[in-house]
Parts: sequence; structure tokens; C-alpha cells
Amino acid sequence: MPKGVSSQPVFKPYHQHQTTMLPSSLEELIPSGHAVRVVNEVVDRMDLAALLSSYDGGGASRYHPRMLLKVMLYAYLDGVRSSRRIAKALRENVHYMWLSGSQRPDFRTLNRFRTSHLKQTIEEVFVSLTALLVEAGLVTLCETFVDGTKIEAQANRYSFVWGKGVRTQKTRLEAQVRELLRQIEAENDTENARYGDKDLEEVGENATPITAGQLERTAQEMEARLAARKEKDQDDPTGKAVKKIRQNFLPRLQKYERQQDILGERNSFSKTDEDATFMRMKEDRMRNGQLKPGYNVQISTEQQFITNVTVHQDPTDTPTLKAHLDHFHDLYGIDPEVVVADAAYGSAQNYRDLEARGATAYVKYNRFDQEQRGKRKDSALDYTAFVYDSSSDTYTCPQGQTLSYLRSWHRKDRTLRIYEAHDCTTCPLKARCSPKYAARRLWTNADVEPYHQKARELLNSPPGREYRSRRMIEVESVFGQIKHNGNFRRFTLRGLDKVKTEFHLVALAHNLKKWWATTQPCPA
Repeated sequence: MPKGVSSQPVFKPYHQHQTTMLPSSLEELIPSGHAVRVVNEVVDRMDLAALLSSYDGGGASRYHPRMLLKVMLYAYLDGVRSSRRIAKALRENVHYMWLSGSQRPDFRTLNRFRTSHLKQTIEEVFVSLTALLVEAGLVTLCETFVDGTKIEAQANRYSFVWGKGVRTQKTRLEAQVRELLRQIEAENDTENARYGDKDLEEVGENATPITAGQLERTAQEMEARLAARKEKDQDDPTGKAVKKIRQNFLPRLQKYERQQDILGERNSFSKTDEDATFMRMKEDRMRNGQLKPGYNVQISTEQQFITNVTVHQDPTDTPTLKAHLDHFHDLYGIDPEVVVADAAYGSAQNYRDLEARGATAYVKYNRFDQEQRGKRKDSALDYTAFVYDSSSDTYTCPQGQTLSYLRSWHRKDRTLRIYEAHDCTTCPLKARCSPKYAARRLWTNADVEPYHQKARELLNSPPGREYRSRRMIEVESVFGQIKHNGNFRRFTLRGLDKVKTEFHLVALAHNLKKWWATTQPCPA
């Protein structure tokens, strides 16, 4: 060590309790390009008339809804979704303090704002932000890329109620009720004289379902007859039957009826979130895992901005498209000119609806990718290799055999036309082409085939190829950003309305984050 150089370490001065003449401003602590500034500026420009009108007049002063909205949106952008954690950040995090003007609403206020005021007006807030995106030239609402994902509900995974089980148990209970009343009729001479060999009038015949109201009236009538009797018999079968109905049959029947009302058209629901349906999640589908309570979330995107959100209880994507596009029209008063979606939406009903809207539909059908890749070992024997002749209503196979119309098979949502060849016994491809039948058969959907042909032409056109390549980076990347990067894989609120509110907040936060990303300079 050179002479004159100290061997002791040198530290910067540290005086924890030193005061300053002018305290520092929170404004100085926020970097100029920070995302919190974009949230602040955008929310200040949003039209929040609907949100402000959700508050009643008079009373004590309240926290301003614009401030609460800024805090809520930035929290979701920051990955903080618990109201208690947001309240904690308002006390400790300089970005939250700056947004709130150093105000500190507690978690109850934040939760009430989210589940009450935002629940009523979240779509108006969403439309207001989209209007700013259109004004900034970031979206046009002319194109929409549609896709869905399943997100787990805030519910117990083992609290399932299955529709089939409810129907089975209710049918068994109805049979027990009828059998009990038949025993009463057989043992009670008075009842036999009045009703003969029939059931009690309030219950009805075997083919008629028994309701809780009918069973209640039957019990009341039996109690009235018991009360009118002069002699009381503790072993009276009618009295025992009334007790059994009151304590066992009626509560169970009321429970099954309530469960059927909750189910509606669904096949399951969760006891801890009755709006949630049991679905197979994408990550579990790869591992053949169990069903979980969840919601089917559908979004529309343009330039990776979310322009439409709907939440459904149906685990299948196909029937959700019409409701999703109807919601788009309700929000903006227009239909998108171009709709791009994957094969999950390629049904005759959806093609028909898109045609009625005047939209150009770049929507795949279930066999499109298979046709393009030629994955079948015998692709020459696939139905696409058969040539159709509309004048004779026949198909011709690659070996020159003619397939004539055989019959139609009608289902609820489709009509299948069956074509059969005359004789395939001498064909060298018989073993591979038609191993089950004496001659090759084709099953065609008469309703959807014209739509498939039109979709095939659109998807293979130059614009179609471009839209197909864009779809993978449009919607899929948005879901990846939300679920993987944002770690949003499970809702924190319960009930369909609250779940809709929560995912709209997620979508708003995603759009703000995307807007902020577009303002950042490209790295050198």
C-alpha cells in the first residue's frame, strides 16, 4: 500500500434523522417514463360520467372515484389484486402514494368500490378507454381476433354438484314419495274409500314430476285429516308418513329443485361459487387432470389491445361467439368488418351469423389444418379428395367409383347426408378406404359444407394467410401476458358479475400497459 493512503474504508455520510428545510416532493421520485404516469394521464382523460353517477348525493365526503380508479388500475397493472395488499401499498409504495395524493383508503373502501360501483359501470369505463385508443390511432375496431381461455374460479375444487346426479336423486326421491303414499292408501280404509287405487290428487300420476309445492300441499291435507279425527293413534301410518315427508322428503326435494334452478342449462356448478362450472383447464388437459370450477373468458383483440370481453359459463367456445359479437355491437354500435378465429368457432351457426353481420370471416373449421398439412396416412382417401357433382348429387372417389346419395340423418343442430359407393369389392384400396362397410360411405354436413368451401378460399387467400399468421401473435400473446407473465390464473372474486368486473380490470390494465409500452423508446 502506498505511503500516505489510509487503510480504513470510506463511507458516504448517513444521518437517518437529519431534517431538510424543504421536504422532497413525491413528483420528484417518479421517473418520467414510468407506467404509473401513463395510468394517471389516461384516466384523467377518460369520460367517467357513468362512474360518477353511480354515487348517491349528500352524505359525508368520499374518496374521489377517479383517484380510486387510478389506484385500482395501476394495482392490476402491477400484479396486485388483493384489496388488502392495495391498501398496504398505499401506505408504503411511493407510486401508489403519488397516484392517491397521499390519501389512504382502507381495504373495505377499495373492495366496495370494485364490487359495487365498478360492477355497475365497468363496461362504460372500458368503452371510454377504447375510445381513447381509437383517438390515438392504436385500434380501429374494424378487425377483431377472437379466442377464449378458461380461468379457475375462487371456489373449492371438490365442491361439485353434477346435473345428472341431481336428476337421478330427484327421480329416486319422487319414486319413494309415490311408494309411501301408495302404502298409506293401502293401509287406510278412509283414504281408499276417497281415492281408490290412485295417488293423492296433489301428487299426480307417475309420469308427472312431483314439485315441492305439491308435496307441501299434500302434507297439509294429510295433517288436516289427522286433526279432524276424534281418536288419536300413535301408530297411525298417515301420521308417520306426514312426519317422514316433513323431516326427510320435503327438505330433500326443495334442495334438488334449488340445485336444478342453479344449474339451468349447465351440467355442473360449485357449491362455493354457484355461477362457476366445472371445466377442464388447458394446463390440466395436457396432463389429463381433474375438472375444476371456472369460467370461459372470451376476448377480442386488435394490435394486441383488448377491445371486447365476455365471460361465459359454457366450457365450449363454439356457442359463445354470437353472444360475444352481440356484446361488441352493444358496446360500440357497429359490427367488426373482419373476424378472425380458430377452428373452435367453425360451426354452421357461427358462419351463418357472421354472414348476416356482413363480416368477412377468416374462421377455421375442424379439418382445415389437417387438410393443409396432409397429416393423414391415406390423404388421398380423405373426403376432400372426392369430387362432388352438383348436377347428379354424387361424389367420385380417386379410384373413379361413384358415390350416390343414400339417406339423411337429422340432428338437433345439423343435417348429415350419407353417400355410398355401388361396389368397392374389387378396389385395391378397399382394406384401407372402407374396412367397416361393404362399400365406401361419406358423411357430409349439408348445412356446413358451403361455408367450409367459402372459408377454405378465404383462409388460403393472401389476406387469409396474413390473418392466420397474425392470429397466433394477437390473441395468444395477450393470454400469455395475462396468465403467464401477469400470473392471473385464478379469480379472486366470486359470482359471475364480480368475475366480469375483475376480468375487465385485468383487460384495462393490459391495455394501459400495452399503451405505455408503445410510448417507450426502442432499446439501442
